[in-house]
Amino acid sequence: MASVATREPEFLAARRERAARLTETLALPSFKGKAGWEFTDISALDLGAFGPSPTESAILADSTAADGAAPERLFEPEGASELRQTDAGETTLSGPELPAGVIVGSLELAAQEHPELIERHLGSVVSDEDVFVARNEAGFRGGAFVYVPAGVAVEHPILLTAIQNAAGTELHRRTLIVIEDGAQAEVWEQYLSASEEVSGVFNTVVELVVCENAHLRFVCGQSLSERSWIFGSQRAEVGRDASLEWVALGFGSAGGRVRMDTRLGGPGADARVTGAYAPHARQHIDFDTTQEHAAPNTTSDLAFRGVLQGRSTAVWRGNIIVDPGAQKTDAFQESRNLLVSKRAHADAIPGLEIQANDVRCTHAAAIAQLDAEQLFYLRSRGLREDVAKRLVIEGFLSALTERFEQGPVREMLAGALERRLGLIL
Repeated sequence: MASVATREPEFLAARRERAARLTETLALPSFKGKAGWEFTDISALDLGAFGPSPTESAILADSTAADGAAPERLFEPEGASELRQTDAGETTLSGPELPAGVIVGSLELAAQEHPELIERHLGSVVSDEDVFVARNEAGFRGGAFVYVPAGVAVEHPILLTAIQNAAGTELHRRTLIVIEDGAQAEVWEQYLSASEEVSGVFNTVVELVVCENAHLRFVCGQSLSERSWIFGSQRAEVGRDASLEWVALGFGSAGGRVRMDTRLGGPGADARVTGAYAPHARQHIDFDTTQEHAAPNTTSDLAFRGVLQGRSTAVWRGNIIVDPGAQKTDAFQESRNLLVSKRAHADAIPGLEIQANDVRCTHAAAIAQLDAEQLFYLRSRGLREDVAKRLVIEGFLSALTERFEQGPVREMLAGALERRLGLIL
């Protein structure tokens, strides 16, 4: 178990103080009263009812905490180095030895041991107008830091696991991943609740820095208790001739909102963003994505798909932004939703903001019920209705997994989607 000294560098202490002051003035976003929140109502959320994450001793003494049973994982990449962290402050690192210079550990500890490195890269997600980001910056403890130095290729995956054990708490999760010039890495991150009985607020901020000619594959998924809220602000900065593959899976929680911003900051930068969600019952899922092209000759490709069951709701709002001078931009975004239940509801809202005249930007959005003709065809071949329905849904989602080449990543994503469908259908 790793422990963190109470003293932290001045730059981080100053950021925390500023963020703490902001939390006193920033209000929770009101339903339809703040841009981006028109479809997500959090009026039932009382942040005052959720305390800070407790110490490990408090969790052991608290009868409302989970009993210590290991939560079901979303991901378990073969041969991964895993950083496992809980809201009790427990941090363990296991798995293969990492290449020289690679750092995987607590962000809070890294701020003490490598202050110049953390100060240079932390803070691309700003807290001036977002109360959840401000609360995260003021209150995060532990956190995750991955650093790959220039020219280093990490051959095996890195897995970051964050577990919320204690009910009635607000967990602030902070992740910073830096891939220096010419480096390569594959990082998986999963957010879990210790049990389905754990109610809480999971507030996450993720910053991805992909430097010149580097490559990062980042897969992030949440399978939190359906008694929890999730709020996320995630941002990627992609440099010259660098590439980012970003995958987001939204399965758990009762409600909340996750923002994903990708900024292509250098010529030749490329980003490929893939998302899937599968709510049921009365779950509500909200993804807000941005693809900002800030340099010429950049490309982005975003595809989200959702399968909705029960009385669940989902919203995807996407925006492609082309800054002045970002000529030769090639950007695409799509969102497609399949409504398994007639009482499920989805909204898909694509958008374009183009300030250059030599670009190619396209988008697509669709929401549909299960195709009755497809179901009839399969049933006429002797398949039961539930089997036919499952085949149609799997075919709909296969367009996402086929965005990846044959291999472990594609198989693991397909497996995660299959397990989720088994729970909700």
